Amino acid sequence: MEAKQPRLLYLMDYLNTQTDEQHPATVTEISDHLKQAGYACGWKSVKRDIEQLMNGGVDVVCNKGRECKYFVGSRHFELVELKMLVDAVQASRFISHKKSQQLIEKLAGLASIHQAGQLNRHLYVDKQTKTSNEQVFYTADLLHEAIREGRKVSFKYYEYNSRKQKVYKHNRRLYCLSPYTMLWNNDCYYVLGYSDSHGKVATFRVDRIAAPELCDEPAVPAPEGFDPSVYSKSVFQMYDGAEQAVTLKCENTLMKSVIDRFGEDVETSVLDEGHFSARVHVSASPTFFGWVFSFVGKMEIIAPQIVADEYIALAHLVAEKAR
Repeated sequence: MEAKQPRLLYLMDYLNTQTDEQHPATVTEISDHLKQAGYACGWKSVKRDIEQLMNGGVDVVCNKGRECKYFVGSRHFELVELKMLVDAVQASRFISHKKSQQLIEKLAGLASIHQAGQLNRHLYVDKQTKTSNEQVFYTADLLHEAIREGRKVSFKYYEYNSRKQKVYKHNRRLYCLSPYTMLWNNDCYYVLGYSDSHGKVATFRVDRIAAPELCDEPAVPAPEGFDPSVYSKSVFQMYDGAEQAVTLKCENTLMKSVIDRFGEDVETSVLDEGHFSARVHVSASPTFFGWVFSFVGKMEIIAPQIVADEYIALAHLVAEKAR
């Protein structure tokens, strides 16, 4: 059988895919495998090849005993790191189910065949929450290229109508965007930049972009003092107006929710055995009021009074419309 690549490269591939700490291989086993693949070798040549790999920086570990056994020690990714990456790929909404499976198969190729089975993770992910857009990878890559090169991109953008049909916005209008940065929020991928169509900085969901193209026209420079975190707060969080300090009275069970929203540095104090207060910086917007309302009375706005009154007025308005 004719060898397809240099013996040293084949040996390195064999050690990477067939061995690990729990599955080392003897010189005899390695030699037999190489011979079956069409390589002329003996135990002396195998040992020389292994030493050459070790001298070249490959972490081949030798378990010494009556018969030495070899395996690849450190890899580009440890098994625990591959497991975390597999979980992240499975859970990501912007990666389609088909693409997720392809990526996981490639990640499994970075482990030994014995470890690859452990990457069959028992993580439940609702397939319905994953995007059906198979081109999102290439769209994201094009946007990153535009950001690096300081160029505009053009694309169409779609939403869904009442029949769950994809509908291009503004009668298939071609949007022109100067992308500044990519944003990740609530497991969705966004691009942030100056939109010629809107005449201002805007965000677009990457998985709802269609027919993107890189333009020759240079991008509009970012505003002076541009800070992506400021725009992210105004778009995705509770800061879409003038920011102010608001004090909340919360049941103790809500501490995790407050920390999830405002971070571990949020200012809190104990009020009584069942409650704590939290001083947060937000805008008194419907977004913030909706978040407070979601806890169904377990959270109250206690200061300033004007914000508490606005919240009560909005709650009454919603109740009247629901009648």
